[in-house]
Amino acid sequence: MSTTRLIALDWGTTSLRAYRLGDNGVVLDKRGLPWGIMNLPTLDTTVGDGNNSSSRNAGFLKAFDEACGDWLRDAPGTPVIAAGMVGSAQGWREAAYVDMPLAVADVGKQLTRIDIADGLVLHIVPGLLQRTGLPNVIRGEETQVVGVLESLQGDAEVLIGLPGTHSKWVRVQARRMTHFDTFMTGEVYAVLSQHTILGRTMERGEEPDNAAFERGLRVAQTEEGRAGVLSNIFSSRTLGLVGELSPRSQPDYLSGLLIGHEIAALKSTREAAGCAPSPHIILIGDDKLCARYQAALNLYGLNLNGIDIAAQATETGLWKIALQAGLLS
Repeated sequence: MSTTRLIALDWGTTSLRAYRLGDNGVVLDKRGLPWGIMNLPTLDTTVGDGNNSSSRNAGFLKAFDEACGDWLRDAPGTPVIAAGMVGSAQGWREAAYVDMPLAVADVGKQLTRIDIADGLVLHIVPGLLQRTGLPNVIRGEETQVVGVLESLQGDAEVLIGLPGTHSKWVRVQARRMTHFDTFMTGEVYAVLSQHTILGRTMERGEEPDNAAFERGLRVAQTEEGRAGVLSNIFSSRTLGLVGELSPRSQPDYLSGLLIGHEIAALKSTREAAGCAPSPHIILIGDDKLCARYQAALNLYGLNLNGIDIAAQATETGLWKIALQAGLLS
């Protein structure tokens, strides 16, 4: 094996991704497992329904061993760091939230440790808490923010978008995370399309309907769009009833409608806060989803200072945070 410097875990709700990192954070090996914190493996010797603390701890231990046990046996003493929901109240050990605003360089200064066995320690990255009138939290995305900022120079404002089930938009000013917004766009789309009457007339096609998606994107710009997303979503059904949207076009239209309202709201809140009208934007996530968000940002005029799509943000962020914490010489 090449020299192993760090084992990094991205441990979320539904999956566990493990990275074996070498010098300068180069990825030497990686693997993905279905052992998110809500779907842990069970042991034959475990007694009970899997909800008690002892059986959950056994599940975490087994998942940990499957993810990186062989790497640790081959390279004993390698530091191990994890980010994501493993540090939530439902995770292995709760890593307390750190208050915003927070300098990007300080994320690694408040890690939570789990002493596993025989000197082996798992270090968990904390989430971030924004104490506003409506509090907001991040857990996992802060690591990706650290990862993408590693390669950027200067102190100009950067807006980092993390589209997904719960989309996050993180404002970074002078290399400090100063504000973020959460939009439950992905989860709302899944619920509406799978568990409401809107999904009854939808059909899934192999290829996306980009025209229907763009039509949905534009709704928030219209007079009808002022009524808000709760009023507009029913149009994904009514446009089908009057023959303007085919069943296969309706899912993409609804996706565009929700994303369009998200970007319109983001633009509005930035204007109200006196932020720069078009910051440098970095998107992190699935390539196809990021492309959809890039189209929305272009349409709403938030693209004037460039939009980048970042890769390897998580593993780079975990390496950088391990350096901040002094885990690496």
